[in-house]
Amino acid sequence: MLKLPMKLHAHIQAIYLAHSAGEPMRALDHAHVNAGLGFAGDRYALGTGAYSNSEPSKVRHISIISIAGIDIANEWLEAGNEPPFDAGDTRRNIVLADITPDELNALVGQQFQLGDILMLGTELCTPCERPAQLLGRPSFMDAFEGRGGIRAKVLNSGILAIGDKLSLADEK
Repeated sequence: MLKLPMKLHAHIQAIYLAHSAGEPMRALDHAHVNAGLGFAGDRYALGTGAYSNSEPSKVRHISIISIAGIDIANEWLEAGNEPPFDAGDTRRNIVLADITPDELNALVGQQFQLGDILMLGTELCTPCERPAQLLGRPSFMDAFEGRGGIRAKVLNSGILAIGDKLSLADEK
């Protein structure tokens, strides 16, 4: 298990939502988050995501990925002469800067805050076939293995915005 640094400096670099399964992700500067649901208007909060009715059911309030993870995956893809993925292509809701994929993965099972929103890391976002299928690029799963981000449960409502900082629940 990775030991997290005493103080993380991660912050939101981008926010993405899609109203329904397969719709392109839209970049936003800020968005409302509802406790127990996720981003207002996002496909999983609305129950219209590709995996909304999959069994066993999973918490899909918010998905988070690190820009460092995207950069590493893209280096791997480019070394194989394959096209890179933009942050929105990953189909994750939040892109964090200044955090490694391992540091982000270590938030599974922990409470943390993004801005004023308290969250619980619930599980790793294992790379799936969805982004690869939508973009016709089959190497997504291999490129993002171990760096696909995490899913988080939203514990209170409010607004998330680009620049909001990540802090561990026990940091003051």
